[in-house]
Amino acid sequence: MKERSLDKKNLSQNDEINNNKLINEKSPYLFQHSKNPVKWYPWGDEAFERARKENKPIFLSISTSNLD
Repeated sequence: MKERSLDKKNLSQNDEINNNKLINEKSPYLFQHSKNPVKWYPWGDEAFERARKENKPIFLSISTSNLD
């Protein structure tokens, strides 16, 4: 059974509170992970700054996805 993809237009206020930094990404692959209970960040200065500030490594996820 195919999982339904997220639709930005149908997000409720509660959904928006539970989103991570990927909610505004244009990439369908990144956006599909915007509801994960992980504080994902897109590749960029904000992610690097937070990692430096918290003295944490960067976890880089490289994957492919079939989004119909």
